[in-house]
Amino acid sequence: MTTMEEKPVQTASRLRAESVTLGYPGNIVARSLTVSLPDDAFTAIVGPNACGKSTLLKALARVTGTQQGSVYLDGRAISSYGAKEVARRLGLLAQSATAPEGITVGDLVARGRYPHQTMLRQWSDADERAVNAALAQTGVTDLAARFVDELSGGQRQRVWLAMALAQETSILLLDEPTTFLDLGHQYEILDLCARLHAGGRTIAAVLHDLNQAARYATHVIALAADGTIAAEGPPEEVITAELVDGLFGLPCRIIPDPETGTPMVVPRSRNTVPAAHYS
Repeated sequence: MTTMEEKPVQTASRLRAESVTLGYPGNIVARSLTVSLPDDAFTAIVGPNACGKSTLLKALARVTGTQQGSVYLDGRAISSYGAKEVARRLGLLAQSATAPEGITVGDLVARGRYPHQTMLRQWSDADERAVNAALAQTGVTDLAARFVDELSGGQRQRVWLAMALAQETSILLLDEPTTFLDLGHQYEILDLCARLHAGGRTIAAVLHDLNQAARYATHVIALAADGTIAAEGPPEEVITAELVDGLFGLPCRIIPDPETGTPMVVPRSRNTVPAAHYS
């Protein structure tokens, strides 16, 4: 694990940011930040609100630029690639995506195949298979003919993930993928991410739930409120009572998850009234 006192040693990886300053004029959220996403890992990016988690993910995906420094993809500055080439190498599930009015689920997911289209290569059987697989993986096959603007927030979230999967990229970036989902669907999506990771994808996700991050991620990057890296490494090394208290102001105990053995955050009681006991 690396801490704020120990500058992280960065190793070569397919996607990394070097000495980047992130934010907008008058609102800089991180300065001189260096981050590498380990290849073939499931990385969870965690931290308090407004620490720059989503901004970092957008910069890694080239959705937003950097004030200083550079993002590198496969050994080249990501700014040197064309948009389609970037989209063939990495997929992004944005936090607040908006679908065109009147578009069906099937047509929206099919747009994930756009990076693979050229003047000489139009829709193919491979495209059809990729879209059908993405619909099935996210459990929205039966919604294919529905209009996206008719769906619930949770359904729309799964549809956007299906579009990202249809790109068939080996790197997948997810900005709060469990937003709008009820608890059962949150774990369905994270189970799917775990299967995708086991199948060889490099995944990075911004997550708010530390217990979900500890259970599913193989690597955790914890950002402090000032946009610096507070800790980085395996969940069992990063998610400690000291880190949770320091970043979130939450006194807690860390115990083994009874299902997985991964770290589980148990907040200390702030209630002076004895808690009821449940069986």
